[in-house]
Amino acid sequence: MAESKESSGMSSNKPDVPASNKRFVPLENNPEVMSSLLHQLGMSKSIGFHDVYSIDDPELLAFVPRPAYALLLVFPVNERYEKFRSSEDSGKPEYKGSGPEEEVMWFKQTIGNACGLIALLHGASNGPVKKFIEPGSDLEHLLQEAIPLKPIPRADLLYESRALESAHQSAAQKGDTVAPSADDHIELHYVCFVKSADNNLWEMDGRRIGPLKRGQLGPEEDVLSEKALELGVKSFLRREQEAGGGELRFSLVALGQSFD
Repeated sequence: MAESKESSGMSSNKPDVPASNKRFVPLENNPEVMSSLLHQLGMSKSIGFHDVYSIDDPELLAFVPRPAYALLLVFPVNERYEKFRSSEDSGKPEYKGSGPEEEVMWFKQTIGNACGLIALLHGASNGPVKKFIEPGSDLEHLLQEAIPLKPIPRADLLYESRALESAHQSAAQKGDTVAPSADDHIELHYVCFVKSADNNLWEMDGRRIGPLKRGQLGPEEDVLSEKALELGVKSFLRREQEAGGGELRFSLVALGQSFD
């Protein structure tokens, strides 16, 4: 029997997961932990996550394997961000996309403390990195089932997936720090930037009204290119600075070829 959950009641103004829904132990913001989860689900070990230590220093950026298939931005949710999110989402219709014609595959978050998992799935299910998913894996089966579904049934698919929950639980116990409780309130949030086959940069966030198109990239530009950073991460940082955000706390991890 499927577990009871609420998903259709979530709106752009109240995007947080209902208290009655199940919650996961939060993932540590750690490339090794996230790579472990991705590999356990069925991504080839030739693909993994890497820390991005700078978005301005070419020498530090050179340490990140290219092309970068996805870029995960991790930041603390604050009142300024929530005001912007609510304002931007309020003018948009709720996303209803589904099927193979979708430019990007988007997942609505209905599991508590699962924004890291949702960001990871957004990175793995969009763009050319999909070709590295192992045939017959849990990840392949999950994405194939998700393709024809609209956002609410698609969210229910994730909610009810035992393979996804088991892999997440295993990965959440790894890392450099003691894993928090599933009931803890975590201020950090993950969003993912991906590039579609149509060369558009998309911001993917399960707390939003749907996927957000941020602009057009050139055929050779990846999510770590200067233009992608200007349209995505740097735009976010400028917004925080202009709102008087003070010290900017954020980190980045990129999905690309593994070093081993």
